[in-house]
Amino acid sequence: MQRGLISGAFGVVAVVLLGHLAAVAAVGEAARPPVLERFLAGDQPAPSYRALRRLEALNAQLETTAWMDVWTEADASGFRYQVVSQSGSGYIRSRVFTAALEAERKISATGTGHLAAITPDNYLFEDRGAEPGGLARVGLTPRRKAWMLVEGSIFLRPEDGDLVRIQGSLAKPPSFWIRHVDIDRRYERIGGVRMPVSLQSVARVLVAGKSTFTVTYQYETVNGQHVGSPVPRPSSSVESPEPEVDSSQLTVDSPH
Repeated sequence: MQRGLISGAFGVVAVVLLGHLAAVAAVGEAARPPVLERFLAGDQPAPSYRALRRLEALNAQLETTAWMDVWTEADASGFRYQVVSQSGSGYIRSRVFTAALEAERKISATGTGHLAAITPDNYLFEDRGAEPGGLARVGLTPRRKAWMLVEGSIFLRPEDGDLVRIQGSLAKPPSFWIRHVDIDRRYERIGGVRMPVSLQSVARVLVAGKSTFTVTYQYETVNGQHVGSPVPRPSSSVESPEPEVDSSQLTVDSPH
Protein backbone atom coordinates (compact mmCIF):
# COMPACT_ATOMS: atom_id res chain seq x y z
CA MET A 1 0.00 0.00 0.00
CA GLN A 2 2.84 2.40 0.82
CA ARG A 3 4.23 2.10 -2.68
CA GLY A 4 0.83 2.96 -4.12
CA LEU A 5 0.53 6.01 -1.85
CA ILE A 6 3.90 7.33 -3.03
CA SER A 7 2.84 6.77 -6.63
CA GLY A 8 -0.40 8.65 -6.04
CA ALA A 9 1.32 11.59 -4.37
CA PHE A 10 4.02 11.97 -6.99
CA GLY A 11 1.62 11.34 -9.85
CA VAL A 12 -0.94 13.97 -8.87
CA VAL A 13 1.74 16.59 -8.25
CA ALA A 14 3.47 15.78 -11.53
CA VAL A 15 0.26 16.10 -13.54
CA VAL A 16 -0.64 19.43 -11.93
CA LEU A 17 2.79 20.98 -12.29
CA LEU A 18 3.69 19.67 -15.70
CA GLY A 19 0.32 20.88 -16.90
CA HIS A 20 1.23 24.46 -15.92
CA LEU A 21 3.79 24.70 -18.73
CA ALA A 22 1.24 26.30 -21.05
CA ALA A 23 -1.21 27.44 -18.39
CA VAL A 24 0.05 30.94 -17.74
CA ALA A 25 -1.29 32.73 -20.81
CA ALA A 26 -3.85 34.97 -19.15
CA VAL A 27 -6.89 36.65 -20.70
CA GLY A 28 -10.04 38.24 -19.43
CA GLU A 29 -11.30 41.06 -17.28
CA ALA A 30 -9.20 43.94 -16.02
CA ALA A 31 -7.92 43.48 -12.49
CA ARG A 32 -6.04 45.23 -9.71
CA PRO A 33 -3.25 45.81 -8.77
CA PRO A 34 -1.70 47.39 -11.92
CA VAL A 35 1.12 44.85 -12.02
CA LEU A 36 -1.51 42.13 -12.31
CA GLU A 37 -3.16 43.99 -15.18
CA ARG A 38 0.20 43.97 -16.95
CA PHE A 39 0.49 40.21 -16.37
CA LEU A 40 -3.04 39.53 -17.61
CA ALA A 41 -2.47 41.73 -20.66
CA GLY A 42 0.77 39.92 -21.49
CA ASP A 43 -0.88 37.03 -23.29
CA GLN A 44 1.58 35.04 -25.38
CA PRO A 45 0.95 32.18 -27.79
CA ALA A 46 2.08 28.76 -26.61
CA PRO A 47 5.77 28.51 -27.61
CA SER A 48 7.36 25.71 -29.57
CA TYR A 49 10.42 24.23 -27.92
CA ARG A 50 12.74 21.27 -27.50
CA ALA A 51 14.03 20.73 -23.98
CA LEU A 52 15.72 18.15 -21.81
CA ARG A 53 13.78 17.57 -18.60
CA ARG A 54 15.39 16.00 -15.56
CA LEU A 55 12.82 14.41 -13.26
CA GLU A 56 13.66 13.21 -9.75
CA ALA A 57 11.61 11.74 -6.92
CA LEU A 58 12.50 10.90 -3.33
CA ASN A 59 10.81 9.44 -0.28
CA ALA A 60 13.42 9.45 2.49
CA GLN A 61 11.32 7.50 4.99
CA LEU A 62 10.96 4.54 2.63
CA GLU A 63 14.36 5.09 0.98
CA THR A 64 12.76 5.20 -2.47
CA THR A 65 14.35 7.25 -5.26
CA ALA A 66 14.31 7.51 -9.04
CA TRP A 67 15.37 9.86 -11.83
CA MET A 68 14.73 10.16 -15.55
CA ASP A 69 16.09 12.37 -18.37
CA VAL A 70 13.56 13.03 -21.11
CA TRP A 71 13.67 14.97 -24.38
CA THR A 72 10.41 16.91 -24.68
CA GLU A 73 9.06 18.81 -27.68
CA ALA A 74 5.98 20.95 -28.24
CA ASP A 75 4.66 22.74 -31.31
CA ALA A 76 1.40 23.22 -33.17
CA SER A 77 1.03 19.47 -33.58
CA GLY A 78 1.15 18.78 -29.84
CA PHE A 79 3.48 17.55 -27.08
CA ARG A 80 5.92 14.65 -27.48
CA TYR A 81 8.59 13.07 -25.31
CA GLN A 82 11.35 10.47 -25.48
CA VAL A 83 13.04 8.90 -22.47
CA VAL A 84 16.81 8.80 -22.98
CA SER A 85 18.25 7.78 -19.58
CA GLN A 86 16.92 6.71 -16.19
CA SER A 87 17.73 5.00 -12.92
CA GLY A 88 16.24 4.01 -9.58
CA SER A 89 12.83 2.61 -8.73
CA GLY A 90 11.19 1.16 -11.81
CA TYR A 91 7.83 1.54 -10.10
CA ILE A 92 8.23 5.31 -9.72
CA ARG A 93 9.62 5.67 -13.23
CA SER A 94 6.69 3.88 -14.84
CA ARG A 95 3.84 4.84 -12.49
CA VAL A 96 4.90 8.43 -11.84
CA PHE A 97 7.28 9.88 -14.43
CA THR A 98 5.87 8.18 -17.53
CA ALA A 99 2.30 8.56 -16.28
CA ALA A 100 2.81 12.30 -15.71
CA LEU A 101 4.33 12.79 -19.16
CA GLU A 102 1.44 10.89 -20.70
CA ALA A 103 -1.03 13.08 -18.80
CA GLU A 104 0.68 16.19 -20.16
CA ARG A 105 0.52 14.79 -23.67
CA LYS A 106 -3.20 14.15 -23.30
CA ILE A 107 -3.84 17.63 -21.85
CA SER A 108 -2.10 19.08 -24.91
CA ALA A 109 -4.09 16.86 -27.28
CA THR A 110 -7.47 17.57 -25.69
CA GLY A 111 -6.95 21.29 -25.06
CA THR A 112 -7.94 21.19 -21.37
CA GLY A 113 -5.01 23.25 -20.03
CA HIS A 114 -7.33 26.24 -19.50
CA LEU A 115 -8.80 24.48 -16.44
CA ALA A 116 -5.54 25.12 -14.56
CA ALA A 117 -4.67 28.49 -16.12
CA ILE A 118 -3.94 31.59 -14.03
CA THR A 119 -6.94 33.58 -15.26
CA PRO A 120 -9.85 35.52 -13.72
CA ASP A 121 -12.10 32.58 -14.64
CA ASN A 122 -10.17 30.33 -12.24
CA TYR A 123 -8.88 32.71 -9.55
CA LEU A 124 -9.55 35.71 -7.35
CA PHE A 125 -6.48 37.93 -6.94
CA GLU A 126 -5.17 39.95 -3.99
CA ASP A 127 -2.38 42.51 -3.74
CA ARG A 128 0.09 41.25 -1.12
CA GLY A 129 2.72 43.94 -1.59
CA ALA A 130 6.34 43.28 -2.48
CA GLU A 131 8.74 40.57 -1.33
CA PRO A 132 12.22 41.53 -0.02
CA GLY A 133 13.75 41.00 -3.47
CA GLY A 134 11.37 43.56 -5.01
CA LEU A 135 8.99 41.24 -6.85
CA ALA A 136 5.28 42.04 -6.61
CA ARG A 137 3.35 39.35 -4.76
CA VAL A 138 -0.22 38.66 -5.85
CA GLY A 139 -2.37 36.21 -3.91
CA LEU A 140 -4.23 33.40 -5.66
CA THR A 141 -7.57 32.17 -4.31
CA PRO A 142 -9.20 29.49 -6.47
CA ARG A 143 -12.82 30.09 -7.42
CA ARG A 144 -13.51 26.38 -6.88
CA LYS A 145 -11.98 23.60 -4.81
CA ALA A 146 -10.13 21.62 -7.45
CA TRP A 147 -6.84 19.75 -7.13
CA MET A 148 -5.63 21.28 -10.41
CA LEU A 149 -5.67 24.78 -8.86
CA VAL A 150 -3.19 26.34 -6.45
CA GLU A 151 -3.88 28.43 -3.36
CA GLY A 152 -0.91 30.71 -2.80
CA SER A 153 0.87 33.49 -4.67
CA ILE A 154 2.40 34.46 -7.96
CA PHE A 155 5.48 36.69 -8.01
CA LEU A 156 5.69 39.25 -10.82
CA ARG A 157 8.31 41.73 -12.03
CA PRO A 158 6.79 45.12 -11.18
CA GLU A 159 8.04 46.87 -14.31
CA ASP A 160 6.31 44.56 -16.82
CA GLY A 161 4.21 42.05 -14.87
CA ASP A 162 6.33 39.12 -16.07
CA LEU A 163 5.80 35.90 -14.11
CA VAL A 164 8.83 34.74 -12.09
CA ARG A 165 7.42 32.25 -9.60
CA ILE A 166 4.34 30.35 -8.45
CA GLN A 167 4.24 29.20 -4.83
CA GLY A 168 1.49 27.63 -2.77
CA SER A 169 -0.42 24.42 -2.16
CA LEU A 170 -3.04 22.46 -4.02
CA ALA A 171 -6.51 23.90 -3.37
CA LYS A 172 -7.93 20.47 -2.63
CA PRO A 173 -6.17 17.34 -1.32
CA PRO A 174 -6.19 14.84 -4.20
CA SER A 175 -7.10 11.97 -1.87
CA PHE A 176 -7.62 10.99 1.78
CA TRP A 177 -4.07 9.61 1.89
CA ILE A 178 -2.39 12.70 0.47
CA ARG A 179 -2.86 15.30 3.16
CA HIS A 180 -1.10 18.34 1.74
CA VAL A 181 0.92 19.25 -1.37
CA ASP A 182 3.22 22.31 -1.53
CA ILE A 183 4.61 23.54 -4.86
CA ASP A 184 7.24 26.02 -6.03
CA ARG A 185 7.75 26.72 -9.74
CA ARG A 186 10.24 29.17 -11.30
CA TYR A 187 10.26 30.90 -14.71
CA GLU A 188 12.85 32.76 -16.78
CA ARG A 189 12.97 34.48 -20.16
CA ILE A 190 14.73 32.18 -22.62
CA GLY A 191 15.09 33.35 -26.20
CA GLY A 192 12.78 36.21 -25.26
CA VAL A 193 10.01 33.83 -24.14
CA ARG A 194 8.83 33.14 -20.59
CA MET A 195 9.56 29.46 -19.91
CA PRO A 196 9.52 27.25 -16.79
CA VAL A 197 13.01 26.36 -15.57
CA SER A 198 12.34 24.39 -12.39
CA LEU A 199 9.65 23.04 -10.12
CA GLN A 200 9.65 21.41 -6.74
CA SER A 201 6.79 19.86 -4.82
CA VAL A 202 6.50 18.24 -1.41
CA ALA A 203 3.59 15.95 -0.64
CA ARG A 204 2.76 14.84 2.89
CA VAL A 205 1.44 11.32 2.58
CA LEU A 206 -0.32 9.40 5.36
CA VAL A 207 1.89 6.49 6.50
CA ALA A 208 4.56 7.05 3.82
CA GLY A 209 5.65 10.50 5.06
CA LYS A 210 7.14 13.34 3.03
CA SER A 211 7.68 12.78 -0.72
CA THR A 212 9.59 15.21 -2.94
CA PHE A 213 9.26 15.62 -6.72
CA THR A 214 11.53 17.94 -8.74
CA VAL A 215 11.96 18.82 -12.40
CA THR A 216 14.54 21.01 -14.12
CA TYR A 217 14.30 22.17 -17.73
CA GLN A 218 17.26 22.72 -20.07
CA TYR A 219 16.27 24.15 -23.46
CA GLU A 220 17.82 23.41 -26.83
CA THR A 221 15.44 25.50 -28.94
CA VAL A 222 12.59 27.96 -28.24
CA ASN A 223 10.41 29.07 -31.16
CA GLY A 224 13.03 27.75 -33.58
CA GLN A 225 15.90 29.68 -31.96
CA HIS A 226 18.86 27.66 -30.67
CA VAL A 227 19.37 28.55 -26.99
CA GLY A 228 21.46 25.72 -25.51
CA SER A 229 23.02 22.28 -25.87
CA PRO A 230 21.84 20.10 -22.97
CA VAL A 231 23.29 16.60 -22.61
CA PRO A 232 21.44 13.71 -20.90
CA ARG A 233 23.04 11.90 -18.00
CA PRO A 234 24.12 8.29 -18.64
CA SER A 235 21.90 5.66 -17.09
CA SER A 236 23.37 4.05 -13.97
CA SER A 237 22.41 0.68 -12.53
CA VAL A 238 18.73 0.64 -13.38
CA GLU A 239 16.19 -1.41 -11.44
CA SER A 240 13.90 -3.45 -13.71
CA PRO A 241 15.02 -1.90 -17.05
CA GLU A 242 12.17 -0.85 -19.28
CA PRO A 243 12.18 -0.14 -23.03
CA GLU A 244 12.73 3.38 -24.28
CA VAL A 245 9.48 5.30 -24.56
CA ASP A 246 8.74 7.39 -27.65
CA SER A 247 5.40 9.15 -27.29
CA SER A 248 5.04 9.61 -31.03
CA GLN A 249 4.18 5.93 -31.20
CA LEU A 250 1.44 6.13 -28.55
CA THR A 251 -2.25 6.83 -29.01
CA VAL A 252 -4.37 9.33 -27.12
CA ASP A 253 -7.50 8.18 -25.32
CA SER A 254 -10.68 9.94 -26.32
CA PRO A 255 -11.78 12.54 -23.75
CA HIS A 256 -14.89 11.72 -21.74
